[in-house]
Parts: sequence; structure tokens; C-alpha cells
Amino acid sequence: MAGEKPHVVCLPFPAQDHINPMLKLSRLLHSNGFHITFVNTEYNHRRLLRSRGTSSLDGLYDFCFKTIPDGLLPSDEDTTQDICLLFQSTMIQWLVPFRQLLTRLNGESSRVPPVTCVVSDGGMCFTLDVAKELLIPDILFWTTSCLWFHGLYALPSSHSEWLNMEDVNNGYLETVIDWILWMKNMRLRDIPTFIRTTNHDDTAINFIMHETKRASMGSAIILNTFNELEHQVLEAMASMLPPVYTIGPLSLLSSQISESPVAPIGSNLWKEEPGCMEWLGRKKPKSVVYLIEFAWGLTNSKHNFLWIIRPDLVRGDAAVVPQEFMKETQERGLLASWCSQEEVLEHPSIRGFLTHCGWNSTLESVCGGVPVLCWPFFAEQQTNCRYLCTEWGMGMEIGNSVKKEEVEGLIKELINGEKGMEMRKQGIGVERTSR
Repeated sequence: MAGEKPHVVCLPFPAQDHINPMLKLSRLLHSNGFHITFVNTEYNHRRLLRSRGTSSLDGLYDFCFKTIPDGLLPSDEDTTQDICLLFQSTMIQWLVPFRQLLTRLNGESSRVPPVTCVVSDGGMCFTLDVAKELLIPDILFWTTSCLWFHGLYALPSSHSEWLNMEDVNNGYLETVIDWILWMKNMRLRDIPTFIRTTNHDDTAINFIMHETKRASMGSAIILNTFNELEHQVLEAMASMLPPVYTIGPLSLLSSQISESPVAPIGSNLWKEEPGCMEWLGRKKPKSVVYLIEFAWGLTNSKHNFLWIIRPDLVRGDAAVVPQEFMKETQERGLLASWCSQEEVLEHPSIRGFLTHCGWNSTLESVCGGVPVLCWPFFAEQQTNCRYLCTEWGMGMEIGNSVKKEEVEGLIKELINGEKGMEMRKQGIGVERTSR
């Protein structure tokens, strides 16, 4: 029908770090005239309503939420589901309900414009088959760094480069690799952790390889990054794949549509604790280290800190920190379960960020001009850490065997040392935040 808005269906991988950037992208598309249908799993939709309020997603005709089942056992827990079970389920059980959803949206009784495009997470390539059936484009949104995506895409399909290792933790991780174009001075330990297996049937590596290799079938690929940050790798990818578009950093672009009616729609699956921002407001500028999912190393540094312990990473007594720690740090520390990370990193009191180096956290640090203490342990975090520390000059890495003395020294260097001062001059948010 003439005059109808183009209708984009957005499907993130069902985990917090994938939902966040997909929702930011959806809001930007909406602000540019698109009708949006955002698809969560039934499980995550219930969590979102518990976190945001039962009526938080009501009232917008042209930005609506739909759900599909995740194929896992029913649960009302408030935690991230088992990642390997999700890998298996998305590949085997999601195609049919997703096709049924698009069919309903295109049905004669539907009151929304016909679906004109699918934007799906790069790890949800089954949508390519549905889009092909319906003769509509499917754009793949990889929510990781370009470095991580390119590193996986360039891996030999045979697996022989790593599966012949007798012990992947016995010196092999320091092996320099030279078979990924434009990724210089990389060691095996800097490549995503999924490859560290000698099991041909490993669920994670087979899922990642399958999804990555199918990326060339997409109508286009979009990445939450920007050319100045990853230009060499983006150039290397240009000849291998469909059109690749950089659309980031989404955290900065999202702030430009603050007056949009969809701007208040949030994506946090855990309820935020507003006390974090109130507490930061009482601290001096550049005096606080922001920590997430980490433990000791603070007491002897004598610096203020905000420590976020994500609810699904600790259970029962494991969430209780030593009483001596609480007594020693009660005047200069705050522990919370969840907060708005973007707001925290933009706060003038923040001096540094200790993080596992997921891509969302990495980009938000770069955008805010916040130097980083890196402690990677999973997926693409090692790759991001390597570039933060050696290429972008914004990070210092904490060793695998964490010792409080090392953490204390790094925090002091981050806050008061010359290296910390140099790192603060790097990020793109320096002028905006006066760091």
C-alpha cells in the first residue's frame, strides 16, 4: 500500500549483550521512518517485563514486541540460559516459529505493513532460509567487533590448525599466528576461546563456524563499530563478503535520538539500581574505578570503586563477600547487582573501568574516554583485550592468575600513573567528557 512504512523485523540472539545493541539499532531505524517488530524469546520477554514493568512496552503502534519460544525447558528463572543449549536450539528449533511469526505479520488480518526486511543477529543464520522463502532481504548484524568476526571467518575450515594440539594450555597459547590478514602480532591466546578445543564435536566451535561461514549468504552485514577504529580489518573483509556497513558506535548515536518516543524503551533484563548514580554523584571527579564481575584487588589501592556483581554469575553464599572487605571499603565502595553501564561510564567521577572486555563494554569505554583494566576470559574478549592494550592504547591486562598485589598496582597506575594519563587521552569521548 502506498505510503506505508518499510517494516523491519529485528531478531537478537537471546542474551543480554546481544539484545542491547539490537534494540539500539531498532530505535535508530524507527527514528528514520521504519516500522519495527522486535522479537524476543518468551523467556526473555517475561524477564524484560519484570525488569521494566508490565506496561513498559505498551502504547506504540509502529514499534512493537513479539515473542517466539526458545525450544528449551520452561523456566521462570532470572538468569542467562545455558549458552550451548541455546546454540543447539537456535539452529534446530527456531526456523519454524520464526517463519510462522513472519507469516502472521504478513497475513490479511494483520494491521501492520508487510515485512520488507529482516535484521537478524549474526548467530541466527537460520533466518536466511526464511527470508529467501519470502523473497525479502536479510541483513546480518554481528554485535561483536570486526576483529572477532574476521578472525573466525578466516579460520581454516578443517579445524586442523588447532585440533592437533596435545595440550592447548601447555605453551601453545603463546604461539604467534600469521594466517589472518591484517591481524598482526596475534597469539593463539588472543583468538576467541571457542577454538581452544581438541574435540571435533564441540558444540560451541561447530555452531560459531557454521554461523560465520554462512555470513556470505546475507544481503549485507552490519557491525557496531566505526572505520577509524578497525579500518584495516574492514578493508580485508570487503573482498570476502556482501556489503559490510559500520553503524557504530551505537551508544553515541542512540544519545542523539533522546527526544524520540521510543528512546525510553530499555533492554536490561535485570532491574537497574538507581542508587549507583546517586552514589557516584557524591564522589569527586575522576576518583572512582568501575568494576564489573570481579573480586579482590581493591582494598590496598585505597581508591573509590563501584562493583557490579551480575545476578546470574553468583548464587547463594557465593554472592557474599568477606566481612573484612566490607568493613575496610564501606566508605569508598558500593556493591550493586545491575546498573546502566553507559550512564556510569559517562559520569565525571569515573576514572577507570575493570572489565572482561565484551564488545559493548569495550566500545562504551572508547566512547567515554575511560581507560580499562582488562581481565578477559570468554569468547571474543581476548581479542578485544589485545587491541585495547597494544593497538588502541586504552588498556592494561591483568594476568590469568589474579593476585591482589597485581590488581592493586594496576589500579594505582590507572588512577595516578603516567600510563593511566596517556590512556585517558585516547578514546573518542575525551572532549565530550573532559577526561
